Amino acid sequence: MSIVTHAIGCAKRLKHRFNAELKSMMPVYISPVRRIERVATRERVVAMTFDDGPCRMPPRPSQDERPLTLRLLEMLEEYGAHGTFDIVGDTSGNYPDRAGEEGSPQWGGIKYDHYPDFGCDADGGAVNCPEIIRRIIEGGHEITSHTFSHTLFGKKPFVYGGRDPLRSLDDVIDDLRRLHDYMKTEFNYTVRLSRPPHYVDRCIDGFDAYDAYAVMGYQYMAASFDGAGWLPLHDYESECDAMTAPLESALAADPDALCGQIIFQKDGYNMARRSPVVDGLPRQLSLLRLHGYRVVTVSELLDICPFADLSSDDDCFDDAKYLLESGYTVCFRDNTVRTSARLTRGELAMILHGADSAALRIETVRCKSRVAGDVRYNHPYAAAIAASVAAGEMELSRGRFRPNDPVSRDELAVCLTAHFGSAPEDLPEAPTHADTIQAVSASARAAH
Repeated sequence: MSIVTHAIGCAKRLKHRFNAELKSMMPVYISPVRRIERVATRERVVAMTFDDGPCRMPPRPSQDERPLTLRLLEMLEEYGAHGTFDIVGDTSGNYPDRAGEEGSPQWGGIKYDHYPDFGCDADGGAVNCPEIIRRIIEGGHEITSHTFSHTLFGKKPFVYGGRDPLRSLDDVIDDLRRLHDYMKTEFNYTVRLSRPPHYVDRCIDGFDAYDAYAVMGYQYMAASFDGAGWLPLHDYESECDAMTAPLESALAADPDALCGQIIFQKDGYNMARRSPVVDGLPRQLSLLRLHGYRVVTVSELLDICPFADLSSDDDCFDDAKYLLESGYTVCFRDNTVRTSARLTRGELAMILHGADSAALRIETVRCKSRVAGDVRYNHPYAAAIAASVAAGEMELSRGRFRPNDPVSRDELAVCLTAHFGSAPEDLPEAPTHADTIQAVSASARAAH
């Protein structure tokens, strides 16, 4: 088991390093769906997320036979904390299947995941544990979607080569909607955040989690700090220590290190069928309390600050927050605003139409619809550009849109006047994102 654990840990570190390098080379686009990992705040506040529950089975090892999720709720509440529970609906439909080797990623199933354990699906998931769902809601905690069946959105060959993923974007949306509708119908609860199973984003048919979440009206809930416990070590106490050592080290080096961060946890058993979270969580909560942290839900964290690079003392924070809450697309996919960046024509179209173009984007990609001579059907801004041109806000020149060209003052004034009926008179010659956010905010407020 230690060899497998070491290999998984190394693979994850290599993947994170590779992804970081890849991200630095790839363009980042404005998006209605933001990947939320942490937010920019100096306040000592942190969010904790718990994946794969609810779990009615007791912790392992433990003499206490009460449900694992109930134990977590009681611990959080003892410290005045609120958690975000990233739940599944029901994995009992994920058969025929067989259990994999204990200690491996396939411990709960070769073809699919089964929570809380293989053959024990009736003791996990929202559908089978409605009393725990009610307890979560009544305790003031948050519920987010980890999908109904916890089936991968696409392939993940290195770790889950034997898995059967969902076959299309439509299947992904159907699985998300199944849990969403269940929560709304049974508990009058509206889910607003989601995390893909095992962070697999890309669907087989070329779409991804961001497309699915745009249709659902969700934001992508990621995490910035690993609470550990999910990875098996040689014994239980080592797993508990692994949950506290990184946290203790980070806070010792910088007491503000956790400000605005989202911590990943496991509501269930790890690969060794143990639940160190039961002993590790109170140790984490004690450390956070010692350093003056409040533990809130992810939505409460976003209420404090919704952005990764824009804090409440920035000049355009209030305008950016107003536009975000009013349905405009002001952030890049990584949840940054990048206020000093020069605004492009494509970004302006996306700011105004990104939030309402999700269905049009899917249709544009599927039909391979021509948008402009220099805008392919699969360009991230294609649908918003089409909407902006159709509304008479921005024009094609000889069949070309020039999405990467900087927006001039005159172009911004014409676009805002067409969209809102008026534009501020003091627009700068070379508008930045900050300039545009303030101008769009002023125009939107005047129009309403």
